[in-house]
Amino acid sequence: MEGQDEVSAREQHFHSQVRESTICFLLFAILYIVSYFIIRRYKRKSDEQEDEDAIVNRISLCLSTFTLAVSAGAVLLLPFSIISNEILLSFPQNYYIQWLNGSLIHGLWNLASLFSNLCLFVLMPFAFFFLESEGFAGLKKGIRARILETLVMLVLLALLILGIVWVASALIDKDAASMESLYDLWEFYLPYLYSCISLMGCLLLLLCTPVGLSRMFTVMGQLLVKPTILEDLDEQIYIITLEEEALQRRLNGLSSSVEYNIMELERELENVKTLKTKLERRKKASAWERNLVYPAVMILLLIETSISVLLVACNILCLLVDETAMPKGTRGPGIGNASLSAFGFVGAALEIILIFYLMVSSVVGFYSLRFFGNFIPKKDDTTMTKIIGNCVSILVLSSALPVMSRTLGITRFDLLGDFGRFNWLGNFYIVLSYNLLFAIVTTLCLVRKFTSAVREELFKALGLHKLHLSDTSRDSETSKPSANGHHKAL
Repeated sequence: MEGQDEVSAREQHFHSQVRESTICFLLFAILYIVSYFIIRRYKRKSDEQEDEDAIVNRISLCLSTFTLAVSAGAVLLLPFSIISNEILLSFPQNYYIQWLNGSLIHGLWNLASLFSNLCLFVLMPFAFFFLESEGFAGLKKGIRARILETLVMLVLLALLILGIVWVASALIDKDAASMESLYDLWEFYLPYLYSCISLMGCLLLLLCTPVGLSRMFTVMGQLLVKPTILEDLDEQIYIITLEEEALQRRLNGLSSSVEYNIMELERELENVKTLKTKLERRKKASAWERNLVYPAVMILLLIETSISVLLVACNILCLLVDETAMPKGTRGPGIGNASLSAFGFVGAALEIILIFYLMVSSVVGFYSLRFFGNFIPKKDDTTMTKIIGNCVSILVLSSALPVMSRTLGITRFDLLGDFGRFNWLGNFYIVLSYNLLFAIVTTLCLVRKFTSAVREELFKALGLHKLHLSDTSRDSETSKPSANGHHKAL
């Protein structure tokens, strides 16, 4: 009888493993297909010739797609875990959700951590060096020569990075036992290295997210139709049409020898056509879209941003009075045993919305920074090198998002897998400083955003606008001079 029970337990374990593997494969396949179409949308079409470079580009495209899929999985994993916990609490005995268990969630977290390490330290460096390789001198040119050069470069890069980490760790912690443990590559080296990368990602999020939270108002203002208050759209369309016709006549009258002037006029004509298209879209928009959708979205963004700052402020107070508020505090009750929020399903839904909002804001803020402005992909005109750079950046941001969400107190979900093995999460001063900086920088960015118009008017009234003391050209919408010499805010 005991033998039959043991066989039955082994069969049940085997079936559960097969079921979890199938679910993981299907989820990743969906993410991979979506990532492939996203990259194909931006990839430069001229790179699709049939030769040796085409094979290299194809391999790099597959590796970049895999990395982008892993990034999407890392972003979706935390909301998926939170909603799974609430579903298991609401329907504990439901037969159709038995596949949604703690074993599956733990496995997904471990796979996300493993694939993040693999993409960050192996696949993306290989894709970059493979694109830039030409083969060693004296060897026969071809794919094999380029692969050999790429592998040699990867080995040298790995030795360099591991040496730097070993020296840095030895300088920080001079304990002999810890120095000897550095030789344990799997148990200490890679988690420690990934911990450093995660800390860098959290610092990058600390820089990007507050900027993105303030830029989200401008981005949504460009995507939505603004209310027409004291504006005559017919007059503006008429003026912009006259300007378009004037530029077209000037362009037709120039000779082909004046190449620089033709390029300048074509660029100006393209800007005028874009502006005319926006004006026509505003005119065709319904009254509901103009007067209801835009204010509602702006109020929603303001509420989400305010809630984020309020949660961070509450987390700061909890850190000062309660040691268990630390990200590396006590372990939670586990999946399906207790709600992660004091407000139940509503609180969990709010956490998921805030997590997605922070991720979108961090991406917007990342591309808004001047140093990373050149990374912005363009439709059908993005090189593979720039695609690799974008995939690595998004991977770093998405891998650090669960850590940042837990550090800021957005969610109380305990980090599973290698995401929760970071030593710096147990440092009280680092965590408290991170929360304080996020709250202060976000507040300053929002104050700057909402007071920029008043500041501009004060500068103009005092005659200081000629000194260019304020830099709001990125946040303000484009204002074009009309044909009669007046500036109209469009």
